[in-house]
Amino acid sequence: MAHGLQLGFQDATSAIMEELLHLHDHTLMIMFLISTVVLYIISLMLWTKLTHTNTMDAQEVETMWTILPAIILILIALRSLRILYMMDEVNNPLLTIKTMGHQWYWSYEYTDYEDFYFDSYMIPTSNLEPGQFRLLEEDNRTVLAMEMPIRMLISSEDVLHSWAIPSLRIKSDAIPGRLNQATLTSSRPGLYYGQCSEICGSNHSFMPIVLEFFPLDHFENWSTLML
Repeated sequence: MAHGLQLGFQDATSAIMEELLHLHDHTLMIMFLISTVVLYIISLMLWTKLTHTNTMDAQEVETMWTILPAIILILIALRSLRILYMMDEVNNPLLTIKTMGHQWYWSYEYTDYEDFYFDSYMIPTSNLEPGQFRLLEEDNRTVLAMEMPIRMLISSEDVLHSWAIPSLRIKSDAIPGRLNQATLTSSRPGLYYGQCSEICGSNHSFMPIVLEFFPLDHFENWSTLML
């Protein structure tokens, strides 16, 4: 869950999000190191009283500052490609949910069950209960099982939308006439919030997403009651 004055990412609740956070920290460390060295050299050039009147070619230095950045970029790219492959890989999902975007609400269909679908609308501010979040609560939460590979099929009935849950590393466009696929697996139970991340009209900010993860036995009991 995001909070005020937050400077970093939300806490990861999936293996892919943890990998992305590690990549971010790894890349940021390299950037800070390079920035420190460059700023140190620039400060020396600005404040030193020594000047070079006879500057000669330095092939060794030019070779070094060409090869070294290339090596750094390759190291970052290799790790990025590995994570990109993991993000697109679908390994035998145990549950499939079809998500449709509308102006301005979401509808969900549990395709592994017969006639199991519902619409989720934002709860107005005047109807919120103590402890609930403004513009982030739905009347029907999407209940899922933790530690279960889940496939999300995402599309739209009208205009472009985007289904996004930051803590799960998911952001997939909902495009009319096209079915996009995303996978998610939560490593722990809890409530995870998101919002439509594509400007889709006057009520774009009133399309929250709420996922509620339970252990498998609780999810099975809930699905039995809903059916």
